[in-house]
Amino acid sequence: MKAEMKILVLCTGNSCRSQMLHGYLQQLIPAAQVYSAGVETHGLNPRAVQVMAEDGVDISRHTSNLATEYAAVPFDYVLTVCDHARETCPVLPGAATARRLHHSFPDPAQATGSEADILEAFRATRNQIRAYATDFSRTYRPQPGHTAA
Repeated sequence: MKAEMKILVLCTGNSCRSQMLHGYLQQLIPAAQVYSAGVETHGLNPRAVQVMAEDGVDISRHTSNLATEYAAVPFDYVLTVCDHARETCPVLPGAATARRLHHSFPDPAQATGSEADILEAFRATRNQIRAYATDFSRTYRPQPGHTAA
């Protein structure tokens, strides 16, 4: 029986970077089950929703979840998008055999200045994440007959 590829995207608060990557991966690899979570929950950042909508990706219905909520899910990939999440990720039994990849993106939630400056930081991070998601989807797209490990 064929199974969908399962991907977990982890960040510190599951509010911006992980949500953005989650949105792009859902769009680029529709056959995959994509989850995002944090080592904490900070709520979905409205600026992340805004800049993703500008790029045609709706993440407005995403929720901010803890990584431990998905402890039993048998993931094929765990993608960490910040150093803190990589260093403090809880043990997830379902992800024991998952391939782990890491790329630290700047945290746009830490941007300061005018609203225009802050939105530009969100867009810059979004663009980096879109490029990463595009590369990941080309490299790791499941082949026909893929079964979860």
